[in-house]
Amino acid sequence: MNKKLHFFQSIHFKIALVFALLLLITFQIVGAYFVQQLKKDNLKSFKQQVELSSYIDSSLISSLSRSDTTKSNSNIKDILEDVDNANITKIQVVDTKGTIRGDSDVNSQDSIGQKTTDNDIKQVLYNERSYAKSAYDRTDNKRYYVSITPLFSTTGNTNTLVGAVYLRASLESVYSSINKVTLIFATAALIATGLGLILAIFISSAITRPIDEMKKQTTRIARGDYSGQVKIYGSDELGQLAQAVNNLSVRVEEAQESSEAERRRLDSVLSHMSDGVLATDRRGNVIIMNEMASQALNIDPNIADGQSVLDILGIRDKYTLRDLLENQDEIIIDLSDGDHDEILNAYFSLIQRESGFISGLVCVLHDITEQQRIDRERREFVSNVSHELRTPLTSVRSYIEALNDGAWKDPEVAPSFLKVTQDETQRMIRMINDLLSLSRMDSGTSKLELELVNLNELYNYILDRFDMMLKSNNAHEEGKKSSSIRRDFTKRELWVEIDTDKFMQVVDNIINNAIKYSPDGGVITCRLLETHNHVILSISDQGLGIPKKDVVHIFDRFFRVDKARSRAQGGTGLGLAISKEVIEMHGGKIWVDSIEGKGSTFYISLPYEEYEGELWDEG
Repeated sequence: MNKKLHFFQSIHFKIALVFALLLLITFQIVGAYFVQQLKKDNLKSFKQQVELSSYIDSSLISSLSRSDTTKSNSNIKDILEDVDNANITKIQVVDTKGTIRGDSDVNSQDSIGQKTTDNDIKQVLYNERSYAKSAYDRTDNKRYYVSITPLFSTTGNTNTLVGAVYLRASLESVYSSINKVTLIFATAALIATGLGLILAIFISSAITRPIDEMKKQTTRIARGDYSGQVKIYGSDELGQLAQAVNNLSVRVEEAQESSEAERRRLDSVLSHMSDGVLATDRRGNVIIMNEMASQALNIDPNIADGQSVLDILGIRDKYTLRDLLENQDEIIIDLSDGDHDEILNAYFSLIQRESGFISGLVCVLHDITEQQRIDRERREFVSNVSHELRTPLTSVRSYIEALNDGAWKDPEVAPSFLKVTQDETQRMIRMINDLLSLSRMDSGTSKLELELVNLNELYNYILDRFDMMLKSNNAHEEGKKSSSIRRDFTKRELWVEIDTDKFMQVVDNIINNAIKYSPDGGVITCRLLETHNHVILSISDQGLGIPKKDVVHIFDRFFRVDKARSRAQGGTGLGLAISKEVIEMHGGKIWVDSIEGKGSTFYISLPYEEYEGELWDEG
């Protein structure tokens, strides 16, 4: 206690403390004033930047003054789309009745035509005065600037309120800039204070230098830094003490470097291993866990430290610590749950001293999830191919045997037998061709022949073929009401780069399935629309639908919802798998929404970039 009091009462401490406090107080005052002024100026500049131009206000007033609501709303939408300000997150136009007439947020288009629920907008319409505020949105933890401005139509000397415009802009850029400046200022202040403190210590150390150097050296030794040496000013007691401190520093550094080198080698090996590693003490409690083991077991090393390896691996119900010590065979650990699969192979080995004393266990975890998945998919694929080929081959063999036994002589039976044999052979050929197509896609040898295509015309062309097919079927099947195709396309021409043949194969496959599973007289709805930088095609039927448990497997190879009906109609079970591969080769996505008993909707999303100017240069 007396040593501490002596230190706090020393000139060395007082000079450094006073100098550091002066610097800190000066920087705090200057920084607080500077940051507040910067914040004020930035907010003022930001509000001026996000204000809508008088031209936009005039255009909105003109649109709101029109009697044709539909055309007016369309004009308002075009005006809002032309607003180009990255900070503005939402612009909403409301008429005098409180009805929302336009919204720049594409996710809020359903609110157009509805009454606004914003009390601030209602107050502006009532008071006919502008309103502005800064708000904090707890849903996304962001600050926003909100401005509500009434819109007046000038007729002669009379100003008539026609509505109001609601504007919301993100203040995150402003506060981010202020925070960066604050951080820079605080960092500079801390650096300057540190430099001032070092300077003060350097000046005052001339008085207490010998003792201060020994104190610093012992402090560095305690921290693990042995690089410094205490300067010996004489051969008196302080000089002898300084020499003893220097000798102690060298001895401790040698011992520490030896143990530290071993530790670094071990850490380096564990950190760069592709497998997880656990080490335990002789009681089976975890003392070391590398990063790969932490990721594989989804547990923090700090939490695992000191816990039993049986609990960490989740094998306490099957094994005891003695089992692991006496029998170090590998153990399969299944950590799979509903969301993802994870299977680990655990190898155990003993940590033994030369005397034979067991001081712990080492467990190496190898992730075999992918290997297990590949093996499982390979077995399923071989099983499916064998089953799919065995069925038609068995049928062909039976009919050929019947023909060989004399059925070929029967003019009534023989043609039908040959027809079945031909159909089954064609089905096997289609299956083999589909398998070859998938194999080429998997190996990357299948290439896309891309060309710029008017997707509206291509989609119409495909549907026209199915229209003719349905009309032909309807003419041949009297008394049966055929399915019909309804189209809902965007009027805007969409030009995309696709492989026409492969894309037609995908659409043909989905529409064929829709026709197969649609009831008599069912309507198949085909849509084409544009959203941001994608085009979306959808094909909806009114068929049986897909059970919820089967939706995630619908694009798997050889998967069928109704196996008997699919085979009866000649399906191979590979069409949707090929469709998914083709769409993904185009950089798109394919998915399905279905309600059992009500029908299914298949969606195809393709990347789309709008072409500026003419598509072709005129010569």
